[in-house]
Amino acid sequence: MNIFRTKSIEQSIADADEPGRKLKRSLSTWDLMIMGVAVAVGAGIFSVGAKAAANFAGPAVTISFAIAAVTCALAIMCYAEFATAIPVAGSAYVFTYATMGEVLAWIIGWNLILELFTAAAVIAKYWGIYLSKVFALMGLDIPPALSLGGVDLYWGAFLIVAIFTVLLVLGTKLSARVGNIFTLIKIAVVLFVIVVGFSYVKFSNYTPFIPASEPTSGTGAADVMKQSFFGFLTGAAPAQYGTLGIFAGAALVFFAFIGFDVVATSAEEVKNPQKTLPRGIFGGLAVVTLLYILVSLALTGMVSYTQLAEEKNPTLTTAFEAVGNNDAAKVIAFGSLVGLTTVIMVLLMGLSRVVLAMSRDGLLPRSLSKTSDKRSTPARLQIICGAAVALVAGLTNVDLLEEMINIGTLSAFVMVSLGILVLRKKRPDLKPAFRVPFGKVLPWVSAILCIYLMTNLAVETWIFFAIWLVIGMVIYFAYGQRHSRLNEKFASARAAVNGDSANPAVKGDEDEDSFTKV
Repeated sequence: MNIFRTKSIEQSIADADEPGRKLKRSLSTWDLMIMGVAVAVGAGIFSVGAKAAANFAGPAVTISFAIAAVTCALAIMCYAEFATAIPVAGSAYVFTYATMGEVLAWIIGWNLILELFTAAAVIAKYWGIYLSKVFALMGLDIPPALSLGGVDLYWGAFLIVAIFTVLLVLGTKLSARVGNIFTLIKIAVVLFVIVVGFSYVKFSNYTPFIPASEPTSGTGAADVMKQSFFGFLTGAAPAQYGTLGIFAGAALVFFAFIGFDVVATSAEEVKNPQKTLPRGIFGGLAVVTLLYILVSLALTGMVSYTQLAEEKNPTLTTAFEAVGNNDAAKVIAFGSLVGLTTVIMVLLMGLSRVVLAMSRDGLLPRSLSKTSDKRSTPARLQIICGAAVALVAGLTNVDLLEEMINIGTLSAFVMVSLGILVLRKKRPDLKPAFRVPFGKVLPWVSAILCIYLMTNLAVETWIFFAIWLVIGMVIYFAYGQRHSRLNEKFASARAAVNGDSANPAVKGDEDEDSFTKV
């Protein structure tokens, strides 16, 4: 049993053209740029920055955003090199399968499912809550949840997930066009926030720019669970602000940059991916970083970070209400709703593409990877993903797992960063259209930064992450390893050498040809 067996790049590309499991190339550079902005500029820009400033970094949250942006940019460079070398769906999962082996590929695919599923569910739930706030601003009292037999049903989550599941089933290009419209609207809202926000800036609010470190007010086991894993490992007392607060803030606001790896999952649906992917990904990242830094400067200049810290859940709305501009608060509520809308769409698409890639390889049931003959979309899988996200978002307290999104993303970034080094060594003959500059230096820096940001996430997040990994490994050894199409290939080869025509590994895939016939 060789769990570190790798899948060749040529085989990955061949599998992408398998009849009945093929996606249509329809996305342009502009579509990818908008997709990156669409998935990144969501509620994060309106809420996560305020939380990081209030509880971790103070005005230095701008530096936190810059650190998160640099970390994301370094990892995305590695994604771009991989994606131009292996332009198929699956992103970090496929890249890891080609370089580090099946079991690590499974772990990364499993973590990507964690990232995308949790993010889609959390944000769908928030969308319903923001929708109720918008109704309230219009004078309508419509609660975000309905009580059914003692269970709170967040009806808005079901509504928005259903709408975008239907759009994604109808076609990637159609959903991209709808997403483009929403994205342009929310960019306009963000620019409004920046312009109006800077009119209230008081430079005294930027002082001290990096607040002195101070112990957190909580005590006991609960406070330890909330402190950073790095602080726990080093034995430091739970604290906030200071230099470590900047990095803790960066780990939190990294949530606002998730999604650029999702753009890489669309590689199989991109026209001329060797040129289009790098341009689209980096163009979107540049726009998002500029918007985030400007918003964070406006936010911390409008009100003191200490005033934000007095609120339980500070947001941009908190800042505008503090300066007496309630009209701007209404615009922000509308912008948050629009912003979340496109994020949900891109996350649902990314989730289905990762599962599709894993099921093509037999690590998940092969029936999930079938695509529509008419529209070349994974209609069945998209509906299953949408239904699962809607149920979790609508019926559970999924927002408690918000930081799980970050740890899933960062773990994938680490593997992709290291995977580039392995790919270059194993396949020096490959000439991808984009290469990460400065040789081995930047991939190593990317991996180290991602690992460090992971250690700045809460102790309880690491505990949940460990539980998720254990569940994943149980599924892999109980199902994925035995049904892997690569396992079938190795079993067939062994049978041929031994003169034995029987291949027990094929039993789990009776409706498909063997791996070697693809």
